[in-house]
Amino acid sequence: MSSLTPTARVILGMLKLGAPTGYDIKRVIDGSTRFFWTASFGQIYPELKRLEGDGLVRSRQEPRGKVKRTVYELTPKGEAALREWLTDRESVIFEIRDESLLRLFFADVLSEEDVLANLKMQQQIFELVLDRFREIEVEARAGIDEGREYPYLVLRYGLDFITWARDWYAEVERRLEAGEPLFELDDEEPGGGERRLGAAG
Repeated sequence: MSSLTPTARVILGMLKLGAPTGYDIKRVIDGSTRFFWTASFGQIYPELKRLEGDGLVRSRQEPRGKVKRTVYELTPKGEAALREWLTDRESVIFEIRDESLLRLFFADVLSEEDVLANLKMQQQIFELVLDRFREIEVEARAGIDEGREYPYLVLRYGLDFITWARDWYAEVERRLEAGEPLFELDDEEPGGGERRLGAAG
């Protein structure tokens, strides 16, 4: 079982992909994994020091002019720790943090007008995310030629998922406006049935 912290996982992976400094790690995260796994500067720099203390990374100074610059790379121990985590099938974390879903969860306290406004807002957000993903896709495609296929594969997941989610919210909005049930219950399912929301049913 991997003992890496959540922040360490993304740091080791980014170092392996060639992001050598704390700044570079944050920059790459902001253009890729932040949509599902993020880290702040306040997490990255202390974690880099801890990883170095544990012998998983090593550092050297490569100043640029008068600007101090610390460059990191994986040690063999760090390579092994990264692989151990990537192949760990016992402690996989699944977590989605989505404030719009949280708002929808508590939407029984709102008026129908407020719920509809939130549904419309979320669709607009998804459109903005899709626009950003399409911009990222250009760079991700270039990575394929350099032997990095899986970042692009994950981007395709993001495109498909956000498109599905946008359409799901649109269907919920349509049902609410039409006065239709928001979901259907399958009474044949054990335990009282399975709820199918919107078009995603």
